[in-house]
Amino acid sequence: MAAKGTQKKQAQPPGLRELLRIPPGSDVDLASCDPAGAPAGPRNKKDGLADIARMGEHLADLQERLYAASAGGDRRRLLLVLQGMDTSGKGGVVKHVIGALNPAGCRIRSFKAPTEEERGQPFLWRITRALPKPGEIGIFDRSHYEDVLIARVRELAPRSVVDRRYAQINCFEQILADDGTTVVKIFLHISHEQQRRRLLKRLDNPHKHWKFNTGDIEERALWPAYQEAYELALERCSTRTAPWYVVPSDRKWYRNWAISTLLLEHLTALDPQYPEADFDVSACRRHLLEGD
Repeated sequence: MAAKGTQKKQAQPPGLRELLRIPPGSDVDLASCDPAGAPAGPRNKKDGLADIARMGEHLADLQERLYAASAGGDRRRLLLVLQGMDTSGKGGVVKHVIGALNPAGCRIRSFKAPTEEERGQPFLWRITRALPKPGEIGIFDRSHYEDVLIARVRELAPRSVVDRRYAQINCFEQILADDGTTVVKIFLHISHEQQRRRLLKRLDNPHKHWKFNTGDIEERALWPAYQEAYELALERCSTRTAPWYVVPSDRKWYRNWAISTLLLEHLTALDPQYPEADFDVSACRRHLLEGD
């Protein structure tokens, strides 16, 4: 037995950031990642939903502190990048996870096909215009990664141009990090079969027909090519300052739990603080009391 005062500290279990992160330089094989898995997750959906509700309160508190800190000159902010195949749940994350936050401190942007104006600019131009300001949490539903994903699969740009973009993205994200932006990039990993079931549900429910795009069926035929494109993006653009996280997303409750946890871990690490008052609190209190 170790002498008193010399006991070794018990090792803490790794956070979800460590479990789901793609280490820089890693080879990525999405086929080996279980989209129905629940690494470090609660035992069941009921417990998961309860955890999400509890985390929502902590996330809201940390968001308020981050927003308040910007009033004192803190330039830090957080950018959540959501990428995944159709039906992977990007919109669901915005609704169920980001919905717990104060919208005044969020900047949500969904990137569709580029407009004519955007096509005439460098591919990062429209991304730069949508970045969160100090104190804000930005959420990208799709992002600059579309320019190395669909652009690669659909050959919307020469392969040599697409290949140069990985390095441009890494440089861009390093600049963001250097300027105080915590970049949290999440790939929502679903299975081919789960996507089929979700698309069928949209067809079976007339209230969901507006969410169905006949082009989704054509895109499914390119599933292997998209998986390869995602593997390349994860391999080439998971860096120390802006790593990728792969979140199993066949089970919606786990997806939401994992992303809530990742956000909580990142915001806790930032530990934003309310700025100190730049006025005489006691004097202001006295004037108000005397005025009554």
